[in-house]
Amino acid sequence: MDTHRPFAAYIDALPKAIGDNGFNIVGIACATCAIRNAFNEAVPGNRVFLFFRPDYARRMLRASTEAGIEAPIRLYVTETEDGTARVTYRRPSQVFGTYGIDDLTAMGRELDVHVATILQTAGEAG
Repeated sequence: MDTHRPFAAYIDALPKAIGDNGFNIVGIACATCAIRNAFNEAVPGNRVFLFFRPDYARRMLRASTEAGIEAPIRLYVTETEDGTARVTYRRPSQVFGTYGIDDLTAMGRELDVHVATILQTAGEAG
């Protein structure tokens, strides 16, 4: 998904959008940062935002302990050639729907709505 927003502005807005929508960030990975620090080399910006909520974790694990591998939700934000942000992610309904468990499928659909709201909120910030 192309955001049409500057990369730096988008990655600054995303944590607030995640928190404002009731989720906890459990990690942020930055390969750009690691490459710059290790090799003093510049590469296009990227971040992986990992987030989830305890109530969804409980529901997920009650439905299937094996599904625990699917949490947290991940959004991969990359910097395009024109300096804007692009987001890549797997829809939770697809991820959890593969288990064929009604409760997980329903949860995945709910999470789709949350993720869409988070992406929209971050896209409109600033």
